[in-house]
Amino acid sequence: MSNSSLSYVLSFSCPDSIGVVARYSNLFYECGINITEISNYTDPLSNTFFLRCVFDVSGMSCSLSQFETRLKPVADELKMNYRLRCVTALPKIVIAVSKYDHCLTALLTKQRAGALPADIVAVVSNHEDCRALTEWHDIPFHYLPVSAETKPAQESKMLTILNESESDLLVLARYMQILSDDLCAKLSGRAINIHHSFLPGFKGAKPYHQAYDRGVKVIGATAHYVTADLDEGPIIAQEVRPIDHEISVEQMVHLGHDTEATALSQAVRLHCEQRVILNGQRTVVL
Repeated sequence: MSNSSLSYVLSFSCPDSIGVVARYSNLFYECGINITEISNYTDPLSNTFFLRCVFDVSGMSCSLSQFETRLKPVADELKMNYRLRCVTALPKIVIAVSKYDHCLTALLTKQRAGALPADIVAVVSNHEDCRALTEWHDIPFHYLPVSAETKPAQESKMLTILNESESDLLVLARYMQILSDDLCAKLSGRAINIHHSFLPGFKGAKPYHQAYDRGVKVIGATAHYVTADLDEGPIIAQEVRPIDHEISVEQMVHLGHDTEATALSQAVRLHCEQRVILNGQRTVVL
């Protein structure tokens, strides 16, 4: 077995209390587990503890199933919301796209190069424009044209593709359709969108307080989780690009495409590496 196949990643959030670190780390010690990477954060406002760690199971004194059995009562005791998976078990993702292909191209290229720790299992689109690109990468392309009359049926087909492929994530790579509230609810925490502008736009008093409440990372193209509140989901990553008076509108569009592709690729990578944990309407990225 390769070293990576012996590595697992655990991420969790729970109410902060004295002894949280000692409780889970003692379990690791008792099971002979070697932690190779760890990061954690305590949010003083929500009084919530967040942790992500990678560990090596090659020297375990028990089986992995026994470890998982022993982890469950600890998780129950600490009221953990946790995820555990093998590092080599790449998350499966479905990409939704319309006509613009710059974000799709970036994701497909990064997966092909091994820079995106994900398995892109399908691309769905309401247009045929990206079919050739998708099929060149040997990935199934599903044409689901959308109108007011067909939208519910096409969303149902999209959800079926996600479920049948056992996908962990839907990525909206400039998919120019608004998902229904019902689909947003079903994909809560499992759908990422890229917004081709600075988000959010704060109005009224105390804009910095609003920015803090929303967990703003930087100003630029914004990748965020999808919610029923349009373009207001928890922010994962943002990208910025400086311009000056010499930049034309056409050049701005091309620069914007770069920031969109970069921000979305970064957000998808962070999600697939299990580094993003929801914290209300904000995110913690470990």
